[in-house]
Amino acid sequence: MASVIEQCQVAPPPCGVAELTLPLTYFDHTWLAFHRTRQILFYKLPISKPNFIQNIIPPLKDSLSLTLKHYIPLAGNVACPLNSNGYPELRYVTGDSVSVTFSETDMDFNYLIGDYPRNAKDFYHFVPPLAEPKDAPGVQLAPVLAIQVTLFPNLGVSIGFTHHHVAGDGVTLLGFIKAWAMLHKFGGNEQHLSKEFIPFYDRSVLKDPYKQGMYIWEEIKQRNIEMRDIVTPPEHKVRGTFTIKRDDIEKLKNLILSRRQSTLTHVTSFTLTCAYVWTCLLKVEGAIGEEIIDDNVLKFFVCAGDSRARFNPPLPQSYFGNCLVGYVARTTHADLVGKEGFTIAVELIGKSIKKWMKDDDEWIMNSSWRMQFSDVDWKRTISVAGSPKLDFYATDFGWGRAAKYELVSLDNGDAISMYLSKSKDFDGDLEVGLSLSKTQMNAFAAIFTHGLGFL
Repeated sequence: MASVIEQCQVAPPPCGVAELTLPLTYFDHTWLAFHRTRQILFYKLPISKPNFIQNIIPPLKDSLSLTLKHYIPLAGNVACPLNSNGYPELRYVTGDSVSVTFSETDMDFNYLIGDYPRNAKDFYHFVPPLAEPKDAPGVQLAPVLAIQVTLFPNLGVSIGFTHHHVAGDGVTLLGFIKAWAMLHKFGGNEQHLSKEFIPFYDRSVLKDPYKQGMYIWEEIKQRNIEMRDIVTPPEHKVRGTFTIKRDDIEKLKNLILSRRQSTLTHVTSFTLTCAYVWTCLLKVEGAIGEEIIDDNVLKFFVCAGDSRARFNPPLPQSYFGNCLVGYVARTTHADLVGKEGFTIAVELIGKSIKKWMKDDDEWIMNSSWRMQFSDVDWKRTISVAGSPKLDFYATDFGWGRAAKYELVSLDNGDAISMYLSKSKDFDGDLEVGLSLSKTQMNAFAAIFTHGLGFL
């Protein structure tokens, strides 16, 4: 458990911050009904509680306030219409702020930052819920960000983030966190805030000639959109982290190219790792005795890629919001658990990514890419969150690199999700995070390790 030291609201500085309204785009609307994203960064920092209260809390609040001056919508709310008229938007008005909790715990820091299976619900003590929505004239206002900083006395500190995905994707959130870390590390000196960390807010660069924003909003509002942040920690899941070393990735690549050199495309570390994990996860079903009713049933692999560079002209990398396009690979269960399963998985994922890279902004703007999701059965799907391009471990508040990154919201949804990130230790290695039942996790660990041992 974590006990509260201080609960406060942190707002942008009172001077120089204008009120801001951002319309949601067709990229944003999709995430209105999505569960909130929760993640934690753990840092080794052997300090006492008095030191934490005196020397850590005040500069963290000051630097956060300065950061919100640039990332204004994160201090605001998503405004969702209460009736059929109007469209949702991000809205910041003077007086809005971010809820920040400072707490302490006697939980085992070294246990939490381990790679071995740990109880998934233990991590929910270190990510805050978003505040309850409030009614305003014609709309309901729901906060988009909450933060919790927890002290593990004389061992370390964790910073937990809960954010509404509708406000921005991983690129946007990481930009905010890195900007905050930089301002904290350098005592609030904004000269250290390079251009890449200054958000680009002009939504006019994202054209919508096919009125997809309106179409998607009309579709989504037929559902009963839940604006509250409902937190349901899993009772019977454990979290584990697995590392694929650079040498293993090279061996997997050589194995694949020796089999299908003439037909394979886009054989990258990402493709190889995802394909290997996908096939290992499907073999778990047989290993733990789950009944496979039909070997010809379709299995799906789903991922999303940052598409800022797909437009003509490209959107700035600092574009604030969502800009994710999904892609799907699919084949039968029999194909993936058979002798050529790994090769087939690499081929299918590679082709999907290659298509995503080739398709132009017209294909994105008319939402043709969404059609590939029409037959996806999420209960038979492996999805990927995160990306090796999003290096959360490099976020340095002046305490060095993070000791552990956990995507807590991996537990949500019908699909099995994995997160993929750069290794915290070695360049070229990749980390895979999973949340499974203990039985599934033990079987996966054995299959994963056994397969790499044969390379």
